[in-house]
Amino acid sequence: MALKIGFLGTGLMGTPMIRRLAAAGHQIRVWNRTPDRAAALSPVAEVCATAADAARDSDMVISMLLDGPVTRDVLEGLGVIAAMGKGGLLINMASVEPATDIALAAKARAKGAGYLDAPVSGGVAGAEAGALAILVGGSEADFVRAEPFLRLMGRPTRIGESGAGQAAKLANQVIVGSTIAAVAEAFWLAEAAGCDLGLLREALRGGFADSRILDLHGKRMVDGNFVPGGRAALQLKDLDNALALAAEKGLTLPVSRTAREGYAGLVAMPDGADLDHAAYFLWLAEGARR
Repeated sequence: MALKIGFLGTGLMGTPMIRRLAAAGHQIRVWNRTPDRAAALSPVAEVCATAADAARDSDMVISMLLDGPVTRDVLEGLGVIAAMGKGGLLINMASVEPATDIALAAKARAKGAGYLDAPVSGGVAGAEAGALAILVGGSEADFVRAEPFLRLMGRPTRIGESGAGQAAKLANQVIVGSTIAAVAEAFWLAEAAGCDLGLLREALRGGFADSRILDLHGKRMVDGNFVPGGRAALQLKDLDNALALAAEKGLTLPVSRTAREGYAGLVAMPDGADLDHAAYFLWLAEGARR
């Protein structure tokens, strides 16, 4: 059954997700703070002037915005929740603090709408292929409603109640951020000792050091290709959120804190915020030059 779907946020991740939903026959209305980015989707979606217009009378609204403050501003401040009809379903697929989605879910339910937090992992390549890992928090009933449509974009798994999807995404980002840092440091060490990094990457595959990050991000480091699939600024934001959640729970994450300092250094470099997070390797090189 074709649905009316409002989609908020047409950036690197949102655009391929929108195209997959439109290709499946759904009627898509899109909004973006930078109108030109949304205009590029006019062949497959209706471009709306306001976020509330995209949400109004939609069966489902998907939010894929920058961070928690922007998400709260758009969903609450710009009237998205207020514009949704009773029985609609709001799905936040951006990575934000769990507390943000817990609060927004309560506001949506007070209006008679459902709410899921459903952040994703897999980067632009995963979004284009419809192969994202989708980590879902919310009620079982809302998940059952959303699952067929989420499957158009990847592999959804309900983790628990509201906020659980975001907590799972932070756990994911701790693994991703720390592993990228470990691969970068290993490559930097090996290169300094005279190893060919391309041969090293191939030699490590199949052993205990192998991983998807060694495969994909290791290749970025070998090739010097840091066009963003996942921006360094967003990796830093996620590690900051993970460390804040850890502090709230009385936990210490020493590896994550060390990796976080590296990403902060990368983001502080000229244009570093907009490089791929694999550019942690460049931050190491910049440090050595200094």
